[in-house]
Amino acid sequence: MNATSGIENKMLSWDQLSERLNDWRADGDEIVFTNGCFDVFHFGHASLLQWACLLADRLIVGINSDQSATTIKQPPMFGQHARSFVIASLQVVDAVVRFDETTPLNLVKHVRPDVLVKGGDYAKKLIVGAAEVTSWGGRVALAPYIDGFSSSSIRNHDSSEAS
Repeated sequence: MNATSGIENKMLSWDQLSERLNDWRADGDEIVFTNGCFDVFHFGHASLLQWACLLADRLIVGINSDQSATTIKQPPMFGQHARSFVIASLQVVDAVVRFDETTPLNLVKHVRPDVLVKGGDYAKKLIVGAAEVTSWGGRVALAPYIDGFSSSSIRNHDSSEAS
């Protein structure tokens, strides 16, 4: 198997993800989930994913489809396949799955993670899926926020100033 096929094996449909979740849970693995557009992948994203992977055995990342990203923000600079591929290429990520809705709520319900992670710039009570995750005994965790490393600040800022 070449490196590309290994990466693409982590880019899953919802049905494929269900099968992996069943296998992982049968092995006793805990699941951590986070999501985002991940357009213009940067240090803040990498830090969040590294932090999230330490909270459970398997890290699943939900990626907004191009349509979803355009609806909630703006058209992404990179298409959904490219963004998914970049995230799937990371060693800390076990699976990547796209969602078309404006929020990941249906995907959170589908995954039923033990831990739901968002960046520290979010308020727990406003995180989509937080109530559902806590209702089945899971928890919500906020990754440390790294100032100066948001996609919007990078688009509007000279990245040479961030160190």
